[in-house]
Amino acid sequence: MDRSKLYRRFRTLLIANRGEIACRVIRTARAMGLRTVAVYSEADRDAMHVALADEAVLLGPARARDSYLNVERLIEAARKTGAEAVHPGYGFLSENAEFAQACYESGLVFVGPTADMMNAMGSKSGSKALMEKAGVPLVPGYHGNAQDDATLAKAAEKVGFPILVKASAGGGGRGMRIVRSADELGPAIVSAKREAKAAFGDDRMLIEKYVDNPRHIEVQIIGDSQGNLLSLFERECTLQRRHQKVIEEAPSPTLNPAQRETVCAAARKAAGAVNYVGAGTIEFVSDGKDVFFIEMNTRLQVEHPVTELITGIDLVEWQLRVAFGEALPLKQGEIKLNGHAVEARVYAENPTKNFMPSVGRISTWRLPAETGGLRIDAGYREGDTVSPYYDAMLAKMIAWAPTRDVAIERLNRGLEESDVRGIVTNIPFLSALMTHPKVRTNAIDTGFIERELAVLTSASPAPGELELCAAVAAVINDERQRAQAAANSPWQTFGWQPVGRRQRSFAFRVGHGAEQKVTLNYGSGPSTLVIGERELAFAITPREGGFDLTLDGVKSSVAAVIDGHELYLRTRNGRFDLHWVDPFGGESEEQTGADKIAAPLPGTVVAVLAEEGATLEKGAPILTLEVMKMEQTLRAPYAGVLKSIKCKVGDIVQEGVELAVIEPSGE
Repeated sequence: MDRSKLYRRFRTLLIANRGEIACRVIRTARAMGLRTVAVYSEADRDAMHVALADEAVLLGPARARDSYLNVERLIEAARKTGAEAVHPGYGFLSENAEFAQACYESGLVFVGPTADMMNAMGSKSGSKALMEKAGVPLVPGYHGNAQDDATLAKAAEKVGFPILVKASAGGGGRGMRIVRSADELGPAIVSAKREAKAAFGDDRMLIEKYVDNPRHIEVQIIGDSQGNLLSLFERECTLQRRHQKVIEEAPSPTLNPAQRETVCAAARKAAGAVNYVGAGTIEFVSDGKDVFFIEMNTRLQVEHPVTELITGIDLVEWQLRVAFGEALPLKQGEIKLNGHAVEARVYAENPTKNFMPSVGRISTWRLPAETGGLRIDAGYREGDTVSPYYDAMLAKMIAWAPTRDVAIERLNRGLEESDVRGIVTNIPFLSALMTHPKVRTNAIDTGFIERELAVLTSASPAPGELELCAAVAAVINDERQRAQAAANSPWQTFGWQPVGRRQRSFAFRVGHGAEQKVTLNYGSGPSTLVIGERELAFAITPREGGFDLTLDGVKSSVAAVIDGHELYLRTRNGRFDLHWVDPFGGESEEQTGADKIAAPLPGTVVAVLAEEGATLEKGAPILTLEVMKMEQTLRAPYAGVLKSIKCKVGDIVQEGVELAVIEPSGE
């Protein structure tokens, strides 16, 4: 390859991605004086990354295969805007050798490894073969070219169950299934291939021995075109769900200094086997005694900020300098480890409903300021819409401190001070995870979240006296704010009352629970709130995002969001959703039964798993939807006969659409 086409200085960079990583790359590129070009789909017309870039090009329809995965349209977007280089981010085409080669052949600098390096290391199967030859210890498994069912079944039997069926391309837990018996293998392969094809355009599989109670360790490496290759310490990403990382930290709290040097040296050896150029990650799994190579990611990782915070290095800047053809600015011995960093991935998903993705408009987006060791990499803003077509990650919250304990405390404080409404997020779940005693003491493995799920997703506490008083204060504060624009409104001054009226009654409930009543007394003298037999003096001091509530001389900060009669409150006791019962009646709520077999979110029907007329047991699979690049299987809510299926494979269905009808047996 012509090195002058591979590595050279450029002025205009196209970011072939979306969301948080596109925003992240744009900020560093612009700080380096580069002109930036965003690309977007029809679903992302108003997205944050589009607004941040100097220019933006529409790629096509919402589906990734018609937009972000369309190589020809990406190359054409670069040509139209005069872009000389492409940064692929992560996900989508970031590890696609054909895309890297297409950029080279079009005269574009690809900010990453060459196609040959990707083919050697980006393929999980290919990298295992290379590491096997180099003598790097591997998890037992099959990584051959033959992909027929018989070959994969034979390999699984040889390795011995439980095994992991794993997509050879891509990452993020897509196309990955744990299989514990031969009976589960066939359906798992079909499902994993389908998911991998949709996410990465490649359905090749490999088989690995599943390591029970494993820990996930990975090493950040980066190489330049002049033969320099560095490791930037390791990260631990053991806290996972569905093989997707949830919490990442650096350095690993599991390794001692000698083990750290051993695993980093192994990572440099692995990357050196292909004279690697660019940023990448060597991933290992540990069974508590030994460490095995599992794969290399030939791209920037989602969790790269924790490495940046403990080293003081901007990895995106280093990627761009490598792409310029420059030498890495530091030598191995000059890279110093400083403190500890922890990252949490904020997703639009509902942990109490099996982490079902959540879509809709973000009506409130309040995250804390990036001070005191807190960093936030976000791809969304207030008013943005979360669509069903892409990964559900909204942002990453990262905390640095001199020690692990303090970093965890800072991260949890940041999570506790975050309020995102309009969609459901995993923020309360993340906070519960970070405060779990076993997480604090590092007594975890990759199955920890699944085992502790009931604890981590337990119901919020019932609203107490503070929350009921805060609910009244929220209503009054909201009325005040809305009345400010209304001339001569009597509600501009708290304490006004109609003639002869000195009380106001409120009723609130959680869900469909019992009403809880609060009486407001106001007029001459101090205002009070009465709950049962208790009467409390109170006062409100408005502030941004909420108010300070003083009850009997004790001041508390309250975050509040009101949407009609729905109230969201965050107090020192946690987060609460309350319904303000209409004081004038007219309450009308549609009851949707849990038995309805309907699309929980907009998605695509990718498999029909049962036939009309079949007798089904409770929990039997009926059909599978692809939603936000993840598969969701809809199951029979009770035993019965499947009377009809109202969709077919390939249909795009909207939220709430009935997809199947089942006639219950028995009662």
